[in-house]
Amino acid sequence: MRTKKRAVAMLLAGGQGSRLGVLTKKVAKPAIPFGGKYRIIDFPLSNCINSGIDTVGVLTQYMPLDLNGYIGNGQPWDLDRNDGGVSVLPPYVRGKDGEWYKGTANAIYQNIRFIERYDPEYVVVLSGDHIYKMDYSKMIDYTEEKNAACTIAVLNVTLEEATRFGIMNTEEDDRIYEFEEKPAHPKSTKASMGVYVFEWKKMKKYLEEDEADPNSENDFGKNIIPNMLAAGERMYAYEFDGYWKDVGTLQSLWDANMELLLPDSPINLGDNTWKIYARNPNEMPHYTSGHAKVKNAMVSEGCRIHGTVENSIIFHGAYVGRGTVVKDSLILPNTVIEDGAVVEYSIIGQNTHIGKNAKIGAPKEVAEATVTPGKMTGYMAVLADDITIGDGQVVAPAEMLDEDRL
Repeated sequence: MRTKKRAVAMLLAGGQGSRLGVLTKKVAKPAIPFGGKYRIIDFPLSNCINSGIDTVGVLTQYMPLDLNGYIGNGQPWDLDRNDGGVSVLPPYVRGKDGEWYKGTANAIYQNIRFIERYDPEYVVVLSGDHIYKMDYSKMIDYTEEKNAACTIAVLNVTLEEATRFGIMNTEEDDRIYEFEEKPAHPKSTKASMGVYVFEWKKMKKYLEEDEADPNSENDFGKNIIPNMLAAGERMYAYEFDGYWKDVGTLQSLWDANMELLLPDSPINLGDNTWKIYARNPNEMPHYTSGHAKVKNAMVSEGCRIHGTVENSIIFHGAYVGRGTVVKDSLILPNTVIEDGAVVEYSIIGQNTHIGKNAKIGAPKEVAEATVTPGKMTGYMAVLADDITIGDGQVVAPAEMLDEDRL
């Protein structure tokens, strides 16, 4: 018999992440490596178990194989449990036909039966593409104290930034009276973080009504939240004052990784009081040869460094050859960079092979001063997973490459 849960978390991890370009050609956005040894999805999963939430549904859709294999039985996050734990929830197949998730609300609607197994008081809805540490139990307590049908986590941003977010307009007691999506003239700076706590019975009612509406886009921000506000439900903003980063673009992904290298980094991954757990390969300790020069860098397990690495993050299993220079770059897992190559202001995908004396990107200051930025990459060079760059080949700043260059 299953135990009734105070809260169940539903983690939306099915997005394509098209703004990350070739990095999500083969994997879903939450499975993108981060910080040398993690994946993006490690953050909400770790937040759940650290918050005392031991039942998590992970809703997958786009390129799920790598993500499903990574999550496995949930053991690294202490979510391998008989009563609860982590469950991967792909779109349902009914009879002969399958039905893709039509939107964030429809994704939860399709999994109502999963939630009902645990008869929770509250459902926590999370996105799988944000980097942050947050105690969801405090937000659940806040929801209960306010007798709210829904609370929405908000982060105070600048007035200029507010035009890029969904903004919550609130009364003095933080009760929400209006939600505006990317307002041209914002009345508030309370930006939605994509973290919701719903009273389950209320949520179920609005999900069912939304599904019955043929004109709905089946989205929380566009449909569920406005419908609940229009019906006069008690909805409150929950202010969060910690570090939070949406890493949905190449520039924000690069920025968030580089912030780990700051002396006073805004997110401390070494804090054992709120540990971020991950499923890591069993790699040998990293090796730095006598020829290597490493400065302000993060080098993970299994790496072999013979060249110069500066202001960069080298993910597990990577190889940097003798005479090679890597600066201002993210080198994702198991990439090989041969002798004499130069990689600057770039993101290099997993399992990529860069030949001898190849040149990828350009110094950050040079690229930003002289190059016309790419539509998605900005000024960075970006290489996809599993490609080969031949000896002496050149990949220009702002170029995005998803095929071999030999």
